[in-house]
Amino acid sequence: MPRVVRSLAATGIAGILLAGSAVAPAAAATPQPPTYDRTSAAEARRVDRVPTPKLDWYACYDYAECATVRLPLDYDQPKGATTEVALLRVKARDQQHKVGSLFLNPGGPGGSGTDIALAAPYFLGDDLLDRFDVVGVDPRGVAASDNIKCFPSVKDQAKAYAGLNVAFPWTKAEEKAYVASSKAVGRACSTTGKPLTGAASTAEVARDMDVLRRAVGDKKLSYLGFSYGTALGQYYANMFPDRFRALVVDGVLNPNAWVGQGKARDQLQETRLRSADGAYKALHEILVRCGKVGADKCELAAKGDPVAAYETVAKRLRKKPVVIDDPDYGSYTVSYADFVGATLGALYDPYGWSSVVEITVQLLAATDPAAGKAATASARKALAARAAQARQQRGYDFPYNNGLETFLTVDCTDAYHPKSADAWPALSAKEDQRAPYFGRAWAWGTSPCARNTWTVRDEDAYTGPFNRTTAAPVLVVGNYWDPATNYQGAVGSARLLPNSRLLSSDSWGHTAYGTSACVTGKVDAYLLTGKPPAKGTRCVGDSQPFQDDPSAERADASKSELARAGEPGRGEPKRLPPVATPRPAVGTLTVR
Repeated sequence: MPRVVRSLAATGIAGILLAGSAVAPAAAATPQPPTYDRTSAAEARRVDRVPTPKLDWYACYDYAECATVRLPLDYDQPKGATTEVALLRVKARDQQHKVGSLFLNPGGPGGSGTDIALAAPYFLGDDLLDRFDVVGVDPRGVAASDNIKCFPSVKDQAKAYAGLNVAFPWTKAEEKAYVASSKAVGRACSTTGKPLTGAASTAEVARDMDVLRRAVGDKKLSYLGFSYGTALGQYYANMFPDRFRALVVDGVLNPNAWVGQGKARDQLQETRLRSADGAYKALHEILVRCGKVGADKCELAAKGDPVAAYETVAKRLRKKPVVIDDPDYGSYTVSYADFVGATLGALYDPYGWSSVVEITVQLLAATDPAAGKAATASARKALAARAAQARQQRGYDFPYNNGLETFLTVDCTDAYHPKSADAWPALSAKEDQRAPYFGRAWAWGTSPCARNTWTVRDEDAYTGPFNRTTAAPVLVVGNYWDPATNYQGAVGSARLLPNSRLLSSDSWGHTAYGTSACVTGKVDAYLLTGKPPAKGTRCVGDSQPFQDDPSAERADASKSELARAGEPGRGEPKRLPPVATPRPAVGTLTVR
């Protein structure tokens, strides 16, 4: 390990001219080693005294290997209680020239690392697949790892969740029910959910990852994290600044905004992150471009100004939801929140502009009493088909689904939030004033985190600093039109990290890898060589609204489906990464 120097001596003067006579030049200053931070003694003591686990890999899912390992529940008590953590790897095609292991995280919080690792051959570049064992870890509490469980039964969970069964609350009655359910969930996770809910912060997962880095035989970590996985990456970079060789964060959460520093601790997390601003920016740009290309390429333009048309639908649904009865698909209701939620879900995809236009056109007709019968009937049939698909995708009851609880466990424990859930109606309304449509949608996701009901804490959570100088550069990837992780999050994170490089992309959808050959190539090259792209590099997404046909597909099939399909060969077409949303319940149409 090179010696670390905290300050550099001033450069000596090469020579001076005094009284018309030349003076012999002074000796050149001795070059100094680079300045960077090291892992703190406290953090090193926590992880280094844990014996390197032996991973007993076994064949699984056709082309992968799986293992489980028990890690300390509390790293301050390495010989105390443990929790089981699951791993999956897809081995490098060229073992002889292997660089090491590449750890992946899909986001969430609560996304499955084992899922994204199994899907890796479908979306990662072939050069990466040749040279890295791809490793996914299910964070503690998630998926195949020991599960967080805040309720003793599905029945108890269903009762507590009753008020959360909307994309976000809009009416006073919905707000009241949402607040009541938020309090019930917060209390349950603070009692029944323990001890795991008090030991699953992002810092604990970063510590797990450092121990598992040793377990797979790597001296330094290689990492690619998407969405919330960028928070995990930045936590690792700041907690272990000298222990990674290459680290990429794509779809970036600014960690100071995520946590809430100083006076911002009493703000909504959305007030700090500004996810809604990114979503509104993307929607508005799509609608403006629709108007520019005209009705030949954008059907909504035939209805007049697309921006005004979208607001017309919103106004109608705010006033009264539309009830649709269809002989083939049944009866259901579409509310204002359903419309906004469906729009937000569509914006996650680089081709989502097509769905935004379709949904708006259909609801424009379905909510217009003056529309012709044929147009109304056609629109209602199309909406009914969407609702039927959404109904099939939603799963409640058995088995116990802890997706919301894993999301909240991390967010509520990592970050600071307002004191009472009763404050959310007024605070979320203010978010809508700043970022129309989406302010409420993003704000309400954290209401169970109110401090007087979510009382469990992780005493070893990490809250900063997030500006450590790392030994290796961090590659920060930001997408201009990201509806979940605002591009400004990437800009802010790059400014925080002294040894980082910002890679910007004029891409659509959530995260940039796979949406642009430029981004994908530069990320792959950095992961292989450790050398980031040139400062100021800007890429352009391969797909732009109204310029080509929607055809994107994410590699988000289930493990069993991927196993049946088998590992794709080198050179086969790639899909988009199966990125987990940074909040639960973002989808198509909520069916009620």
